[in-house]
Amino acid sequence: MNRYPIWKNALVIVALILGLVYTLPNFFGEAPAVQVSTARTGVQIDAALMTQVESTLKDAAIAHTGLTLDTTGVRVRLADTDTQLKTRDVLERALNPDPADGKYVVALNLLSKSPDWLRSVGALPMYLGLDLRGGVHFLLQVDMQGAIVKRLDSMSSDLRTQLREKNIRHGGISREGNTIVLRFRDTAGRDAARSAAEKALPEMVWTPGQSGADYLYTGRMSELAETELRESAIKQNILTLQKRVNELGVAEPIIQQQGADRIVVQLPGVQDVAKAKDLIGRTATLEVRLVDQEAMTSGNMEGLEVYPENSRSGGVSNVPVKKQVILTGERFETAQASFDDSNRPAVAVKLDATGGRIMRTVTRENLKKLMVILLFEKGRGEAISVATIQGEFGDRFQITGQFSPQETNTLAILIRSGALAAPMEIIEERVIGPSLGAENIEKGFDSTLWGFVAIAVFMIFYYAVFGFISTTALAANLLFLIALLSLLQATLTLPGIAAIALTLGMAIDANVLINERIREELRNGVTPQAAIAAGYERAWATILDSNITTLIAGIALLVFGSGPVRGFAVVHCLGILTSMFSAVVVSRAIVNMVYGRARKLEKVSIGTVWKPGANL
Repeated sequence: MNRYPIWKNALVIVALILGLVYTLPNFFGEAPAVQVSTARTGVQIDAALMTQVESTLKDAAIAHTGLTLDTTGVRVRLADTDTQLKTRDVLERALNPDPADGKYVVALNLLSKSPDWLRSVGALPMYLGLDLRGGVHFLLQVDMQGAIVKRLDSMSSDLRTQLREKNIRHGGISREGNTIVLRFRDTAGRDAARSAAEKALPEMVWTPGQSGADYLYTGRMSELAETELRESAIKQNILTLQKRVNELGVAEPIIQQQGADRIVVQLPGVQDVAKAKDLIGRTATLEVRLVDQEAMTSGNMEGLEVYPENSRSGGVSNVPVKKQVILTGERFETAQASFDDSNRPAVAVKLDATGGRIMRTVTRENLKKLMVILLFEKGRGEAISVATIQGEFGDRFQITGQFSPQETNTLAILIRSGALAAPMEIIEERVIGPSLGAENIEKGFDSTLWGFVAIAVFMIFYYAVFGFISTTALAANLLFLIALLSLLQATLTLPGIAAIALTLGMAIDANVLINERIREELRNGVTPQAAIAAGYERAWATILDSNITTLIAGIALLVFGSGPVRGFAVVHCLGILTSMFSAVVVSRAIVNMVYGRARKLEKVSIGTVWKPGANL
């Protein structure tokens, strides 16, 4: 009656073993480390860099406990913080000989000490939030006026192109404050431009006017368009920040909007605040221009804008460019590595509608001339592609050349690299030291431990052997919960620890229901074996109903909450699922092992069973 089939016992044993394996990494702690990532979008992170780092450390006689390469960079695990600081200085000098023009970010970091055999099976420690691990907190103010000015300048350029294509004469187009002003010598010209302006820029509200002898047509962004621009600027800045933070190798960073024009950035585990500020404040923009071929041929580049191009042979050549900017990075929608009709590696580029019109006009007028794509980072420009215009094209075209497939991938990434839609300024900076995070972990651990001990004492005192079994199942629930958080690589925060403590108190309710149901069956004169079976079977419906209603509340917190509320909700929901398995399946397996093999069971140890009419 009270025996599990072999497969069910095996399931419980396997679950406990897996729970133990995936919980173990959380007990090994973290080791000081140094991470090398790219400071420029075009710099490669590959095995050659890893070899260079290893040889540099060997020459400096610096011992390390592990060297790994992943998508975020090269990581060096070290024995202590003194060696960590020395390693950072050595690698900084070796990899960035010119401090003003560094190619790599050499930052302090932390890595797990868990052994290789655990990492080989995907057993990793769960992420810790800023309040537990320490790190840095930034509050960024987004310059919305800068976003509006940038957009109006782009609109002015688009409108100038439209009027030129329609042969509409005007006396100049300029941005004045938050408006675009068109000047005409007579009303006929203004009337002719009216429909073209309204069609080209429907998000503008246009009004006619006059200033001296000039007839004006003034456009101002509508309130709806300005609101959409503000929202778009915030979203684009958040996406760009996420790409940049990935270069620091931060586990589960928090980057989210706060209010109408602010962004919160939390970087758990980051020790090098200066590097983080430098990375977040980086600006990257793309420009498309024509090459000054006369200067390139003659070699006389005095007074011209000249940018370096890294050649495939490893050398650097200078490219003189014309001042007129044809396109900026905001016109590029996608860029993917592909192959052309001759099966040669190429980069397929797609522009927006306005960019397509501009590109069509420029390519038609400059066939067989050189066009260059410039990447600007930290105030420095670099030519990432120089190609000959082979024909007229619009919003879709391919960049071809003597590329390798790896080079087309790199070029596509460079073109897709996001720029900030609006300037940002750090208005608040807080650093949470590792000691404060360790103190929070210690307090959270103590509260959970003493809560568990109090529950265990009460259960064993009140339910005897069944109380001990319930406590064992509760320990299994805690094991499953930590293992699941680690397996899913969820982030544990201080509210998450509170959710764990709450889960322990809620999880034991299921065992209380089962134990009381068994007591009730015994009071009614049912045999112990039948009472155990009935207790588990009849309590299951109540346990399921109560946990489902609690899970619904937890899911609501997860969907509609943010920040600490979501951290609490994640642990809360997972704890409900693990508690149902441990309280019913695991505890029943233990009960079956203790009582299920007895052919004739006279009594069970479940505390005092009060019968009706007994003297209490």
